[in-house]
Amino acid sequence: MNTTKLMAACLVLSLVGVPTMSFAKARGGSGGGFSSGSRGSSSSGSMGSRGSRTYPDNGAKSIEQSTTARQATSPPPSMANTPASTARPAPAAQGSWFQRNPLLAGIAGGLAGTWLGHMIFGATDSSARMNEAGEQIGEGGQAAGAGSNGMLLLLMVMGAGALWWYMRSRRTPAPDFTGLRRSSAVSGSLLAESSSAGLGSAAVVEEVTSADKASFQQSLTDIQTAWGKQDLSALRGLVTPEMLEYFSNGLAEQASEGVINRVEDVVLGRAEVKESWSEGATRYATVSLSWSARDYTVSAAKQPDEPGYVVEGSEAQPIETTEVWTFMRFGRGKWLLSAIQQVA
Repeated sequence: MNTTKLMAACLVLSLVGVPTMSFAKARGGSGGGFSSGSRGSSSSGSMGSRGSRTYPDNGAKSIEQSTTARQATSPPPSMANTPASTARPAPAAQGSWFQRNPLLAGIAGGLAGTWLGHMIFGATDSSARMNEAGEQIGEGGQAAGAGSNGMLLLLMVMGAGALWWYMRSRRTPAPDFTGLRRSSAVSGSLLAESSSAGLGSAAVVEEVTSADKASFQQSLTDIQTAWGKQDLSALRGLVTPEMLEYFSNGLAEQASEGVINRVEDVVLGRAEVKESWSEGATRYATVSLSWSARDYTVSAAKQPDEPGYVVEGSEAQPIETTEVWTFMRFGRGKWLLSAIQQVA
C-alpha cells in the first residue's frame, strides 16, 4: 500500500513539473535575452516557424517548438511492413449484368416469358382447332401458328442483337490504377507536377537589400529592449503571433519567479544572410546575428542598491551572443521575427 502511494506521488510530481521543464528548454543558453537569457538550462532554445523550411537542416540547431506541422517521412509502424497489395483496399466487386441493368433485364425476361407462353398455349390452341374444325382448318391453323412462331423468334433474335450492340457501345473499361505511381508519372503531366509539388516547391530565392538588413538590425535592438522592459505591447508589433506567445510565456514565468531579465546596450557586431526565399506572398529571410549586450537577471522585489538585487549575470559586463533569426513579411509589409535558432 505504501509503495502504491509513493508511485502515485511521483507521478503527480512529474506531471506538475512538465510545464516548467518545457519552457526552461526554450530558454536555455548562455546569454542573449529571451531566446537564451542568462538563466535556464543548456538546451538549444530554438523555436518558431520558418514556413516550408522549419525543420530541414540549415546549419543551425533544429527548431524544437513550432506550430508548423512536421511532415511525415515514413509510414506508420503498423503499415511499415505491410505489402503494397494488402495496404491498398481491394476494389469493390461489381454485380452481375442483371443487377446493374434491372430495366433491361425485366424487358428481356418479359420477352422470354411471352415467347414461352406463345409456344405452349399457341400450340395447344392450334391443335384444338384442328380437332374441332377438321383436317383442312387444322393444317391452316398449324401453318399460321408456325408462321407466327417464326416471326416472334426472328423478332427476339433481332431484339437480342440490338440489345447486345447497345450494351457493347456503352461499355467502358474500368480504370486500372494498380501500376500507377508518382515516380512513374510522365514528365510534364499534371500528376508529375503534383508529385513534385510540396511545401518547398513554391519557395524561390529572393534578394535581400541593404534596407532589409537595416530593418533586421533595428528589429534586433527593438526586440531585446522590449524584452528587457517586459513590454508586450512593443513586442506585438515586432514578432509573429507564435513568437509573441513564447515571449508572453517567458515573462509570465519571470513574474511567477519574481525576477526580471534585463537586456541593455545592444550593439550589433555582424549580420550574415544565410537564406532568403518566398512562398506565395510571404517572404522569409534567415540571418545570423552576432551582438553584445549587458544581459543580467535581477530580483523584482529588491532595489538596485540592495544586496541580492542581481540574481544572475553581470550588470556591467557585456555578453557576446550569436543566434540565427528568421524574419518574415507579407508582400512589402514590415519584417517580423518568426523564429530563433541557436548556432550549431
